[in-house]
Amino acid sequence: MPSNTIRIRASISGGVTDVKSLINHPMTTGLQKDKKTGKIIPAHFIEQVTAELDGKQVFVANWSIGISTNPFLSFKVEGGKSGQSLKLSWVDNKGESDSTTTKLS
Repeated sequence: MPSNTIRIRASISGGVTDVKSLINHPMTTGLQKDKKTGKIIPAHFIEQVTAELDGKQVFVANWSIGISTNPFLSFKVEGGKSGQSLKLSWVDNKGESDSTTTKLS
C-alpha cells in the first residue's frame, strides 16, 4: 500500500507554520462486514502520525479505529523558516508506513 500515500502542504505566516495533509489509507475498524461475502474486514488503521521540522519532532498523533477513511490532518507549529524541510510520517497496525517531505514556503 505505501508509496505516495501522503499529500502535504506547509506554509508560514506570522511565525507560524500551517500544515495541511491528506493521507490515503483505508482506516478499517475490524467491525465492518464485506457486503459480498459477509466476512469481517480485518482492522487496518494508522496508529501514529509524526511530523519533523528540520529533523526535530514537532508533532505526534496517536490514532485508532475512530479516524475516517483517507484522513485529512491539519495542525499549526510555531516557528519554521522558508526553505526548511517538513517530514510527515505514519505507521499503521500492520507495520506498514509511509513518509513524505516538503519544503516550507
